[in-house]
Amino acid sequence: MAVRRRTLSELAWSVLTYAILAVLLFYVLFPFLWVLSTSLKPESQILTARPVLVPTTVTLQHYQLVLSRTLFVTYFRNSLLVATATAVSALVVGSLAAYAFSRMHNSPGIKPIALAMFLAPMIPGVLIILPLYLFMYRVGLLDTYWSMIIAYTTFAIPFSTWMLKGYFDSLPIELEDAARVDGADRLRVITRIVLPIALPGVVATGLYAFVLAWNEFLFGYTFVSSDSTRTLTPGIALFIGLWTVQWGSLTAAATLGVVPVAIAFAYLQKYLVAGLTSGSVKG
Repeated sequence: MAVRRRTLSELAWSVLTYAILAVLLFYVLFPFLWVLSTSLKPESQILTARPVLVPTTVTLQHYQLVLSRTLFVTYFRNSLLVATATAVSALVVGSLAAYAFSRMHNSPGIKPIALAMFLAPMIPGVLIILPLYLFMYRVGLLDTYWSMIIAYTTFAIPFSTWMLKGYFDSLPIELEDAARVDGADRLRVITRIVLPIALPGVVATGLYAFVLAWNEFLFGYTFVSSDSTRTLTPGIALFIGLWTVQWGSLTAAATLGVVPVAIAFAYLQKYLVAGLTSGSVKG
């Protein structure tokens, strides 16, 4: 009887756990499901007294409108370019900085520098938007891709450095010593040994920097004013007018904007899981 009661207790806890997870999952996914549902509804079903999640009639007219009659493709291309450049820049600078902090942590002055870099992302972007705008104006970078790439990379590098440092700390130093004995210089050790071994962490960090630049709105809205260089998030905001909101087009564009990130997470899931766990414990 004791074994029976223990089994029922475990079953009850399992059911309760899955029920809580199901509620939390629905809570997290509901906003996206509502956006997807609205993008598939005809105009007559979007603004109704009794909104429903599942549309009675499915239409793709909003997607056709967004892709054929707006500059969505241009905004999408610009975001892809800016986000990719940001991810690459953050990985290059962040990996070198992380390796230096990991292997030179006992050097004089290295800890205050590392602390300052790690505290930098805590500064809200709205507090430095004006100095950054004036800087971009004086160097002639306003309304260019470089203004956004520089701003996004500035915020991506500190977290990328902190994240990669954890992975580098977990790597055995003996591998590097053996390569140095064989004649490899420091740069070759990093590119041929350290980075390949820490590939899951590199992928996870690069995806973080990509998503940060892909979803950013404030700097893209402030630094860019022309459609030729405008990115996706400020471009989607243009569907919100002064008196009306094009809900169908807005939700269709937002749904299409999620596609690259969703595909990246789907294909890189194994690297993300390994990357987020391998650097969490040193040794």
